[in-house]
Amino acid sequence: MSPTNNITLLEKILSNGLITPYFQPIYDLNNGEIYGHEALSRGPMNSALFSPDPLFTVAQQEGKLHKLELLCREKALSKFAKLALKGRLFLNVSASLLGSPEHQSGMTLAILNELGLDQKDIVIELSEQHPYDHNGLPRSSVEHYREMGFQVAIDDLGVGYSGLQLWSELQPDIVKVDKHFIQGIDKDEIKREFVRSILTIAQRLNCILIAEGIETQQELDQLIEIGVTLGQGYFLGRPVENPAFSTHPYLQKQAQRRSQFQVDHSETVQTLCRPTPYLQEKNLLEDASQLFKKQPDLVAIPVLNNSQQPLGVVRRHQLHELFSTPYGRALYEHKPVTNLLSTDVLIVESNVSLSSVSTQMTDQEADTLNNEIIVVREGKFIGTGHLKDLLKRITELKIQNATYSNPLTLLPGNVPIHREVSRRLSANEDFYVAYFDLNDFKPFNDFFGYSIGDEVIQLVGALIKEVVLPDNNFIGHIGGDDFVVIFGDDNWHQQCEDILTKFSQQIRAFYTEDTLQEGGVWTKNRQGEVLFHPLLSLAIGVVHPNPRQCNNHHQVAEMAAQSKKSAKQKGGNHIFLQPYQQAQSQELAC
Repeated sequence: MSPTNNITLLEKILSNGLITPYFQPIYDLNNGEIYGHEALSRGPMNSALFSPDPLFTVAQQEGKLHKLELLCREKALSKFAKLALKGRLFLNVSASLLGSPEHQSGMTLAILNELGLDQKDIVIELSEQHPYDHNGLPRSSVEHYREMGFQVAIDDLGVGYSGLQLWSELQPDIVKVDKHFIQGIDKDEIKREFVRSILTIAQRLNCILIAEGIETQQELDQLIEIGVTLGQGYFLGRPVENPAFSTHPYLQKQAQRRSQFQVDHSETVQTLCRPTPYLQEKNLLEDASQLFKKQPDLVAIPVLNNSQQPLGVVRRHQLHELFSTPYGRALYEHKPVTNLLSTDVLIVESNVSLSSVSTQMTDQEADTLNNEIIVVREGKFIGTGHLKDLLKRITELKIQNATYSNPLTLLPGNVPIHREVSRRLSANEDFYVAYFDLNDFKPFNDFFGYSIGDEVIQLVGALIKEVVLPDNNFIGHIGGDDFVVIFGDDNWHQQCEDILTKFSQQIRAFYTEDTLQEGGVWTKNRQGEVLFHPLLSLAIGVVHPNPRQCNNHHQVAEMAAQSKKSAKQKGGNHIFLQPYQQAQSQELAC
């Protein structure tokens, strides 16, 4: 379409309001819940100005950017309210237009009031693609929106050269990392370092970080591993006109797996619990004073009701301040302890994991963060823990987990695997052990190099984590290209088949066109002979231990190794379930 026709079409769009808002979801990567939606505007379908780039380019050239943005904003707000979408709404605004009278007239707030929307759920998203400082825009223009209750976000951080300056000057609530740093981050250490640095800055400035442009599962897994908690992109959800996004199944599955892992492999707050003197709600403040005198190290006393449920605490420093005032002791010592009750205390069940307690502690407001942890069993008081002990124990467990985890995949190593097998044997559980091993992996390493070999190992680990259901199953990495899955459900065979199917498809990406045509690689063995090795395949040996006859995890390991050997002898992508009678005859069964 000619420039003249584009201008005519733009006028028609502005006159008749021919803008359709699309919405792309932003997810909480920790649990898969919707965090918000970004509004993206589209022109008339099948026209030259349908896509945003030509639409906004023509509007800018014609001096109609203000009018177009206000139309897009009104349409997005109306559709957001009509669809009753979850979370926050992210509205794109050209930074250079913020100081204009149209943008500060209060029109947005008026629309919100009319639609029944809360401005706290609206995020004004500024893009580096429309430079902030070219027109000398004062920070007061941004503060205008913040004072009205809107949040402010920087979009496309990293596109231009002024990103850090923009961040420093605006002090936004949210920063969105440009897709340049996200695409291929699983294969690029430099990009990983950039994102880690940006995340560190965001955490220190109490700023929310969102990763844009997530297009593959591998990119998503890498971001989660780095610690990024919010994201959007085609892998998570494409922009659509009438969204019905709900909890993301992959993220939810990963969250369940992490939760199960924490339950199975982390200590509970019970380990921090210590017997502590307490008071009933009918006790007097003088009773609290006497307890503090008897125990100089006591900083807080739990207060319980008649059912032994904690109501809160009385703190030493608050009681001291009260009794130090003129006539304070005389006026208050005979009053119930509930007169000085502090309810801003963390109360947790004894079976809650330390990691969960840590999250609850850090989620508290900074000015109300306290050291006490009241531990209950079925709601009834059993003792207290301390923040210092929690931090010390979590540090010890992290060191232990790092020692016991495989550094390449961060999956549990030999020690946790053996513990899990022993636990299931002791509990007399019915379970299967699947031993995964790559065929012809050494020749592949020799031909393509060890860095590519590491990527293949990571692929196997990622596929297993993707396919294996989180419920009652355990994934471990023995080392090298050897993995173990302990299945507690009957669907183990289908899950193994799915892993083999995905592996046979995705492994081809690691080969060149020539080697794919050859069907493998030619390499020399230790004797100097040139041999042909087919494309990598995956052998899975499976055993079904009998807990009533098995003595320990060593016997299970021997059975699994023998079954894996049989699977490798079959060649190709193959699953071999070792018959129980065969294992008995080899004196490897339990």
